Amino acid sequence: MKNITFFLLLFPFIVFSQDDLLGELNEEIKEDRKVISVFKSLKVVNFETTKLANKKDFYLVISHRFGSVKNGIDDLFGLDQAVTQFKFIYGVNEWLNIGVARSSNQKKYGVHAKYRLKYQEKNGFPVSIVGYNLITANTSLKDDVYPNINFEDRLSYTSQLLISRKFNDNLSLLLAPSFIHENLATRSFVQENGSTNFYDEENNQFALGFGGRYKVSKRISLNIDYGLHLNRNENSVYNNPLSIGADIETGGHVFQVHFTNAQAMFEEGFITQAQGDWLDGDFFFGFNLVRVF
Repeated sequence: MKNITFFLLLFPFIVFSQDDLLGELNEEIKEDRKVISVFKSLKVVNFETTKLANKKDFYLVISHRFGSVKNGIDDLFGLDQAVTQFKFIYGVNEWLNIGVARSSNQKKYGVHAKYRLKYQEKNGFPVSIVGYNLITANTSLKDDVYPNINFEDRLSYTSQLLISRKFNDNLSLLLAPSFIHENLATRSFVQENGSTNFYDEENNQFALGFGGRYKVSKRISLNIDYGLHLNRNENSVYNNPLSIGADIETGGHVFQVHFTNAQAMFEEGFITQAQGDWLDGDFFFGFNLVRVF
């Protein structure tokens, strides 16, 4: 009788414990459905990926672009014309990153936010979706060239929706619809009939970014990305950005090496102002060094 009474007293606790255990197991099952490591680095080459820094992680990204290899040994294949960008990124939580950066190209400063909207899931939601917003300030614009320039004229805004899918352990692809607003629109200088004519882009510009990663070994992948500018001025001297490179994982960081026809590293720069032409041998060697603390 005492054993029966003792069991009846314990029964509710047993039931609740089983419910808690089942709840934890269900949470683990739900967590396991998330597809992670779609990309190993924060960037494909130029375009952002759907990877975010983890909560409280601090990233240092050093990006370097040499000058064009077109001039050969005269400037040591672009060594004399190099530009550098330093970027600091902090994982506020599991779905939000914030970052600041400075590039020697046009002496630009930038701040950005990157935030996860949806995970790709196994046997569930087919893609990962991340939002990305960037504001940059071009501090190289001179008052003597632009006598009435205001601070807001130096600003550009980029908004992107990053959509990726990991097809298998080796292949991941990215689509990046992009909107750019330049308060001072990109200008092309064109020599025509012995005179210089100016052609400005629209303040609002639209592009589609494409990217992919193919893993060739445990620590190395081949990467490519391309930006299709949808409303570029037909008289523009600039081209769509095409970049080819490789990710090399070396323990605490990812080292990216690449060739690209865009020397600028902020989004509105490489999308709207890719000055190189692959067909003319006019492209740039560079690297991204990503270190997490």
